[in-house]
Amino acid sequence: MTRLSLWTPRRWHYLIRTPTRWSLHCDLRHYYMDEYLKQKSNHSSGTIDDIVIKLRESTGVEIGYNLVPKSRENLLKYHPKQEELPTRSMNDSYTIATVPLDSNELIRERYVNHLGLVRLGRLMEDMDMFAVWICHRHIKLPNLPKNVFLPYTFVTVLVDRVDFKNTENLELDKRLELSGFVSWTGSSSMEITIYVRQPRKGQYVNVTKALFIMVAHNATNTGSAPANSLAPADEMEQKYWEAANERQMERKRARGESVFITPPLEHEQAIMYHVLKRTTPHNTFELNKRILPHRCRWMADSLCSTLLKPYPQNRNAQNTIFGGYLMRKAVELSVVMASVYVGHAPRLKCVSDISFLKPVMVTDFLQMNAHVVYTSHNYLQLMTIAQNFNTDRREHTTTNIFYITFKADTIVDEVLPGSYREMLWYIHGRRKFLSALHLQMQYPLANNNEGELKDSPAKAPAK
Repeated sequence: MTRLSLWTPRRWHYLIRTPTRWSLHCDLRHYYMDEYLKQKSNHSSGTIDDIVIKLRESTGVEIGYNLVPKSRENLLKYHPKQEELPTRSMNDSYTIATVPLDSNELIRERYVNHLGLVRLGRLMEDMDMFAVWICHRHIKLPNLPKNVFLPYTFVTVLVDRVDFKNTENLELDKRLELSGFVSWTGSSSMEITIYVRQPRKGQYVNVTKALFIMVAHNATNTGSAPANSLAPADEMEQKYWEAANERQMERKRARGESVFITPPLEHEQAIMYHVLKRTTPHNTFELNKRILPHRCRWMADSLCSTLLKPYPQNRNAQNTIFGGYLMRKAVELSVVMASVYVGHAPRLKCVSDISFLKPVMVTDFLQMNAHVVYTSHNYLQLMTIAQNFNTDRREHTTTNIFYITFKADTIVDEVLPGSYREMLWYIHGRRKFLSALHLQMQYPLANNNEGELKDSPAKAPAK
């Protein structure tokens, strides 16, 4: 049982890291399944660049940009029915790919940042491509004629979470190894579990653990397509499938509990009131008069924006921009914002709940805004929002939202909301922060007689 303290200028709020059933399933996801499936299969797909070539060969996407994408309607006649598809196991889709930093100087240049460390945004981009390839390995169409391209399109709809560790210890002259498999399926959706490790002296340094949610669409990306159902092959796969099924139910529950859909919880409303009292002068009733406490910053001043023009190099067969490119740009902008906020380069700890709401067309501009929405002790929680900007209609459309958690070397200034909308962002960011670090409140907050927040006894975690 590990304790972490939430720092504020007034007091310490204690949190608890509990060995709940969910966290035990996280352990299973993080370590055991990769080693277990590797012993059974150890299938290799080559390098990440090899996978890009294999994806082109599998889908029939030709090199060369056309303003109007080449039609794939001829593949719709091969669209299968669910009952035609055989069941698959996790081992069927398991594979390994490498990033050859040890043997290719040009590739090493693509992955190095200004501090001489590995660019984690580039790694996120690779994981998205790798997740698509794992979908290709899982889908099996027994009635598809030979030499006919796969009549499917795979779309990233959610990145549940990507946990990072040991990133400061990565060596640029050692290869990176990605491995993964399909860990859950619905009628057309698939959960992909991905690991990133770096082999070193006969052992592996764990770097990243990620969960991607992909959806199978038809050849023209105009409707859903059936995915092969997943049948656990043994007891180990069965346990993992049960954990993945619980995660899926938790995602559905969490979607309905957003502060943008339902009001904040009672103890969260107490937090909001406490923030309001701290930022409101007590000697005046002047409307909208706010004060900033010592070592605090306004949320409205803690943002960084950029306007990008995506190019065809990062498109798919439908002339929409790859999700991996969007993730890389969001992570790198968030690194800039976090570095400016703390005065040095903090460590990336977690990227969670990346939602893909709308496609980004290759003809559009892309605006990204990185906001610091919550801080605690030496942690920062950022929310980065991506928006399409259509120059013809002069309209902005939100396409993606990213939640990114950083850890600094020193205690950071506290970020505070200045409006009710920012209050909701603050509470929302706090929830994402607690989830990113696998923390839960040890107590619901309550008011004492002096009007200050006071601890109350913790409730046992749900069984």
